[in-house]
Amino acid sequence: MKKSLKWLMLLAALLLLAGFAAGCGKKAEQPAAPAAPAAAEESLPAQVQAIKDAGVLRVGTKEDVPGFGLRNTATGEIEGLEVDIAKLIAKEIIGDENAIECTPVTAKTRGPLLDNGDVDMILATFTITEERKLSYNFSTPYYTDAVGLLVKTDSGFGSLADMDGKIIGVAQSATSKDAVGAEAEALGVSVTFDEYATYPEIKAALDSGRVDAFSVDKSILRGYLDDTTMLLDDAFNPQDYGVATKLDNTDLAAYVDELIQGWLADGTIQELIDKWEL
Repeated sequence: MKKSLKWLMLLAALLLLAGFAAGCGKKAEQPAAPAAPAAAEESLPAQVQAIKDAGVLRVGTKEDVPGFGLRNTATGEIEGLEVDIAKLIAKEIIGDENAIECTPVTAKTRGPLLDNGDVDMILATFTITEERKLSYNFSTPYYTDAVGLLVKTDSGFGSLADMDGKIIGVAQSATSKDAVGAEAEALGVSVTFDEYATYPEIKAALDSGRVDAFSVDKSILRGYLDDTTMLLDDAFNPQDYGVATKLDNTDLAAYVDELIQGWLADGTIQELIDKWEL
């Protein structure tokens, strides 16, 4: 009986050890690691976010420059290369290319409108100069042009060298006056300038004989060619156009510049230039 009891006790001990062995032989299941949080959406610079929150991009554009910014008399809308670039920017910031508000500007009014905060940016054949860089931020140029001369076909002018004593019409606050004036001085030619608020006014002055030539960037002058006028071969002072923003809006300027550089690299802007036959 004692022997049987011994065997029973030994068997129970063995079974107990086997149970412990089974429990240690399998690792305890570890709780599942928490899923990595989804990457946060990339935040926009505050100045760009403000435009997105407003739901509209306010842009200063020309309304009298064929190919760049010209009001369509049938629809009332302003159309052109610079409006199309503004639409691309609006699509990037707001997600809607039509979320733009175009404010017509002239060479004289575009700076003050930007300074006063009436527009977020200017796309209005705004030539980049070292002097202007002291007052505004400019993007990488999206278009390069040169100053030219539009004259009457029966004027007998072949170049600026033939215009001694003549009057040249230019836009207020434009760079054309300085460019033509410097070239005239180099040629030993004396010219005077009449300044006008808009390009149609200069064209009207040319048509009526109040000025002998209309001077601005050549791509703009092409929009005013007709049966009575011709564009001379003269080309002065290459003009680079950039997107202008307020000087203290550095984050917005950097954001826009990156977009412009990307569209230049992938051919998007060239496609728009071709579209508008510039």
